[in-house]
This record gives sequence, structure tokens and C-alpha cells, in this order.
Amino acid sequence: MDIQQLINTFYEVYPAVGQEDVRIFFSPGRINLIGEHTDYNGGHVFPSAITFGTYGVSRTRDDQLVKLYSMNFPEKGVIEFSLNEMEYRTEHSWANYPKGMIRYIQEAYGLLPGGLDILINGNIPNGAGLSSSASLEMLIGVIVSEMYGLEIDRIELIKLGKKVENEFIGVNSGIMDQFAVGMGKRDTGILLDCNTLKYEYAPLALDGYKIVIMNTNKRRQLADSKYNERRNECQRALSRLNTVLDIKELGDLSEEDFEANKELIDDETLIKRARHAVYENQRTLKALKALRSGELRTFGKLMNDSHHSLRDDYEVTGKELDTLVEAAWKQDGALGARMTGAGFGGCAIAIIESDKVEEFIRKVGSEYKEKIGYKADFYVASVGEGAKEITREVI
Repeated sequence: MDIQQLINTFYEVYPAVGQEDVRIFFSPGRINLIGEHTDYNGGHVFPSAITFGTYGVSRTRDDQLVKLYSMNFPEKGVIEFSLNEMEYRTEHSWANYPKGMIRYIQEAYGLLPGGLDILINGNIPNGAGLSSSASLEMLIGVIVSEMYGLEIDRIELIKLGKKVENEFIGVNSGIMDQFAVGMGKRDTGILLDCNTLKYEYAPLALDGYKIVIMNTNKRRQLADSKYNERRNECQRALSRLNTVLDIKELGDLSEEDFEANKELIDDETLIKRARHAVYENQRTLKALKALRSGELRTFGKLMNDSHHSLRDDYEVTGKELDTLVEAAWKQDGALGARMTGAGFGGCAIAIIESDKVEEFIRKVGSEYKEKIGYKADFYVASVGEGAKEITREVI
């Protein structure tokens, strides 16, 4: 990303007034190596930040206006609102994410002394399931905290980002996306217990392999998808288990406990949903152990098992994701592959031998286009840092 070009564009959108300087921020997207749809079920996830993300150029204002411009949506122009008028408005489109973040920061820490001019530019494919919304939320949170010296604790900022998704936007998502975006470290994954928010870092020593992100180019609209339906189904399964078991979340169960008590659920669909939540949580713990032991083939098999479960028990994959993943499984040098994110379109990931990446992309891309009718996009991912202020140098 050309940082100077971002600054130049900022001053084209917001002409300079005096000699004030701007500050530059970056917030990553994320991938989740394993542990899907476990976060809101009190289980574990294993995400990492990636070097694709969202850039922000910002300066403070003397009045109460917040002005937002995205180079990704230039047709929307500058969207502005007052710090005293923080209601969700459909016509504000993407800017509702920043608005929600600023609203909840003000509710927690008091009215800001002034507004902001902010220019946004992201290189995360919108709607791909790499957490462009969490990236934007955490970007705005860090901008507001740093520009006004609020020194907001990072975990508290992450919780506010989740609140924006849940209460302002209306998506019942868990906390994984904001956590990975806010707490990421280069070449490192995060094992997060979504029930307690306890976490630990683990080096991603994928020596000789690359992470390839495979974008179906089928857009997801989370709020309009069956995401909320799946969450509700898991809650219903939990309620039925609670007639006998004293558990707070499905993630509290071992595989053995689930098998011994699943008849309490008494509904085949709900049993499938709960089985995924329980087994996927255990797969995540096994995957971390395999990585730390250097057992990459075990890790790859767990990734494959994860996709089978997401396809058959949780039913959140669809033709496009299945076509990509099943094509990936057939290629030489493929350690493992699975969908990542909420599903219903978006992306899958594969771990591929480094010298086989080009051939892998060519063959999988060809099969996908033949079967689906349009092309997939591929990105070789690096694991990067969490949301932060950056210098004018390209990162």
C-alpha cells in the first residue's frame, strides 16, 4: 500500500487547513485456521491476523462532526454525522460500523472533545469472510483511542467492536474476529477460549508450506444469511441438554459427554448442529497440540475433518466453498483445506507445499471456473500484526 498516496488522497478529500499533520493507522483482516462457529458456543478458536487489511488516515476536528470517506466506495462520497447524532441510518451504509464504534466509545468514556476527518482504504475483499467489518471496527477504535489519548485497554476495545456487530448492526457474531484483529502478532496464531477470553500465542511454524486463501467470489451478507439461525439452533440444543446437564455452553462438553447425552436434544437437526460445536472445539485443541509437536499432517487432517463437519453437520458451506475445498484436497502438496469464516460463500484456506503453490492455484482455479462458471481469486497469506498506528512507510 502506498501510504503517501493515501495521504495525498486525504488532502484531496479534506483540504488542508493550516499546517496540521495527519496520522496513519492499519487494522488487519483475519483467517481462522480451525475452530469455526465455536466462538459463540463458548469454545476455542485458533485465528491469526493477516497482512491484508484496512488503512486509515485521520486528523482531529474542532467541531462535533465526524467525516468519513472510503476509497473502496467512492460513489458514496463523504458521509458525515455529529457526535450527538449516533443512530443507525441505512443510508450511511458502511459508515454505520465506524459510527457504532464511536457511539459505544462515547457511552463508555464520555463525549469526545471534537470530531474527526477519516479516509479509509482496505485491500480485504469485501464480503469474503476475512473480517473486513471487524477490521474496520478495530481501526476506528484505535484511531479514536490514539487521536484523543483515551488509552482504552485493548480487550475493552475488542468487546466494544463485538457490541457494534451485535447491537448496532444486528449480527449475533462472537468475539473471535475482533480479538484476532486487535491482538494479532506476526507469524503467530492465537488460541482463544471464547468462554473466558483466556488466550495464548502459538508460533505458526509452517516450514515449507504456505497458507493460500481461496475466495469463492460469492458475496455473503451475514445479517441476511442463516448465521443467526445456526446460533439459535445451538441455543435450543443447549437448553435441552440443560434439562439434565449443568453446562453454560456447548463448548463445555467433551466428545464423550456429548455422545452420552445427545438423546436429550431429541431433534436430528439440532443434534447435528451441537455435534459440530462440540467436536470442532475439540479439533481446535488437538490442532494446536499438533502444530506445537510439528505434526503438520495431523493438523491438515483436522482441517479436512473440520470442513466435513461444517458441510454435513452445520450445513454452512454451499456449492462454491465445497467445490474449492474438494478441488484442493485432490492436489499434490496439499496438507489440508477448509472453509474459513461464517460460510455461505466467502473464503476457504489451504496449506500447500511452497513449491506447489503456483500449480495448486492454476489447477484449483481451473476446476472451480469449470464447475461454477466464474473464477475464484487466490491470495498467499502472511500472518501479521494487530491493529495499530503505523509510520508513513509501506508495511
